[in-house]
Amino acid sequence: MFCGHAEFIVTQTDVNIEAEALLDGIITSSPSGVESLFNKTLQLKQSGLFTGDFTDLASRAAEGNSLVIGTNPAPSSVVYPQKSSTDAPYSASEASLRSAVKIPTSFTFGQKPPVILVPGTASTGYIAFVGNYLKLLTGQSYADPVWLDVPNYLLGDAQVNAEYVAYAINYISSISNNQNVSVIAWSQGNLNTQWALKYWPSTRGIVSDFISMSADFHGTTEAYLICLSAPELGCTPSVIQQEYESLYVNALRRNGGDSAYVPTTSIYSATDDIVQPQSGTGASAFLQDGRNFGVTNAELQTICPGQPAGGVVSHGDVLINALAYALAVDALTHDGPGSLSRIDLPTVCAQPIAPGLDLNDFLLNESTSIFALLAISEYNPKVAVEPPLKSYALLN
Repeated sequence: MFCGHAEFIVTQTDVNIEAEALLDGIITSSPSGVESLFNKTLQLKQSGLFTGDFTDLASRAAEGNSLVIGTNPAPSSVVYPQKSSTDAPYSASEASLRSAVKIPTSFTFGQKPPVILVPGTASTGYIAFVGNYLKLLTGQSYADPVWLDVPNYLLGDAQVNAEYVAYAINYISSISNNQNVSVIAWSQGNLNTQWALKYWPSTRGIVSDFISMSADFHGTTEAYLICLSAPELGCTPSVIQQEYESLYVNALRRNGGDSAYVPTTSIYSATDDIVQPQSGTGASAFLQDGRNFGVTNAELQTICPGQPAGGVVSHGDVLINALAYALAVDALTHDGPGSLSRIDLPTVCAQPIAPGLDLNDFLLNESTSIFALLAISEYNPKVAVEPPLKSYALLN
């Protein structure tokens, strides 16, 4: 789904103290649950920290286009219409699939390990990650990030959204000297990635790590509340598909889809304001390891109880969480999933925000929820029921 907020103050010496206090007031006065998104949007606008509208935020998505190469190169091997005869068919054109892959001018085409950043519902790759993993990973020796801007902000059919992930995995590997890639996904992006791994088997052998943030692999009981402001208008297709026990979710999870297809690190918060349930083995983000690839299920509050990194962390602020970042880096720099045994937990749990991020990044991350609410309100046509399953999903 999309982001909310965490209850912490960003404590860094170069942060403006007045803005910090104002943010703390906004954060601690907001109720929990989906309604906090609406309240926080209003409060951020009233505070003067955000004054824009949908047009202003949409221009933020376009900002990323100034950072990418002009034309994406052709793959070195066939990846469309199928890389393997076992892959599901694409409904989107190759031109659309390829243009959604945003390759920054800094990309090394295989000299460093590629990492694909997959956004969540009502967002773009640039908006979702500019205030966190784009900044944190760019220039690192162990990661070379690209991002996806899926059409319609991932509000359309989630099955089609997954096509963009499947294509990106094979495409980025192909233009990177056939190097393996890793995927960092947030919210719906995790469902799309798991769907791609399930129904495009050619992707599995070239994904070194799947790092999952705030996943709703089992859907969420909160999904339809997002559209309750105007129930007579219906909702967006992918939001309905993320309802708990939707057709889409059940298709994904059956026949072993509730187990990892590649080494997977799933990071989630029990206080998630969008995805519930999100605690214990019943958490929507919890993945099984039936294929023995290695899975780390990391509930922030269980690992860092009563500490800043394990406090009240919302759906979106998992992306700026210090423990989540430490696990992501550990996964990217080791074989298999991220391991808590290799992390200095006393130090990491005491950090309220990932090292390297500041107040501006916090605000960028927070604005994602504003963009999401506006994008959902602008999306048409709204629907009352989820899209039918693709024929290939009916068979497996």
